[in-house]
Amino acid sequence: MSVEISASMVKELRERTSSGMMECKRALVEANGDMELAIENMRKAGLAKADKKSNTIAAEGIIGVKVSECGKHVAIVDVNCQTDFVAKAEDFVGFVNSVAHALLNNDGIENEEQLLAMPLEDGITVDEIRRGLISKLGENIVIRRFEKYKTDGGTACYLHGTKIGVIVELAANDAELGKDVAMHIAASKPTCVSEDQVSPELIEKEKEIFIAQQEEKMKGKPADIVEKMVAGRVNKFLAEVTLNGQAFIKDDKITVGKLAESKGNKVIRFSRFEVGEGIEKKEEDFAAEVMAQVNAVK
Repeated sequence: MSVEISASMVKELRERTSSGMMECKRALVEANGDMELAIENMRKAGLAKADKKSNTIAAEGIIGVKVSECGKHVAIVDVNCQTDFVAKAEDFVGFVNSVAHALLNNDGIENEEQLLAMPLEDGITVDEIRRGLISKLGENIVIRRFEKYKTDGGTACYLHGTKIGVIVELAANDAELGKDVAMHIAASKPTCVSEDQVSPELIEKEKEIFIAQQEEKMKGKPADIVEKMVAGRVNKFLAEVTLNGQAFIKDDKITVGKLAESKGNKVIRFSRFEVGEGIEKKEEDFAAEVMAQVNAVK
């Protein structure tokens, strides 16, 4: 005997699963009105759909950042999807913010496996919600990377739109300095904080490139002059790639390192995430994105 599926039952299932009305009604019909069985079946279907999408390139998405009220903890997460269309979807944005917030408030999350097992709303894990979103939005969704700093000093974060995010750890708490440094990092892309963090192999490679480029100019010059030319190029290179050596974007008469020093502070570390960096993107036009969404909900 079939059970009549009421509007209130569909409403409850929508609230509990964040799925579409027709999908909820269909699930309830198939489960003969059994709410828990309908939820279980929808989760299984979501898992199957998520597995099918797992090999699809996800090079769009957004960055989420959160800092604690005390300024001692800060977290950043890079969550990817396939199209910018989905990256702007309310459900996707809400998921990213929830993951960033939970990461900020959970200690001991050190790898992807632990992050995916981390509980969000109502004890449902990050991975369960992620897979549900894949089923709902019709695209692969990947938590590509994350970072969290917990310190006795200070932290700061900066989000440029939704595509570039930065977190910073300082020796001492200074919200204004932290924000300025984070904004600088977003714009200038340093690779590390200080010269001692640049690998000797990278420096040697830079020397080789410079010598090859300046071979004609160096011919016939004394060895000590050549050495000074190479040293000058290395120093310039180190100033370009290190945060402390870069000219501050708000005042190019001072380096970031000197700026922090003038305030009795220093930068300990930073992380800069930019959506899609290092990923080979598949070119799709807007019309194709829209059709992908239309077909996903059929």
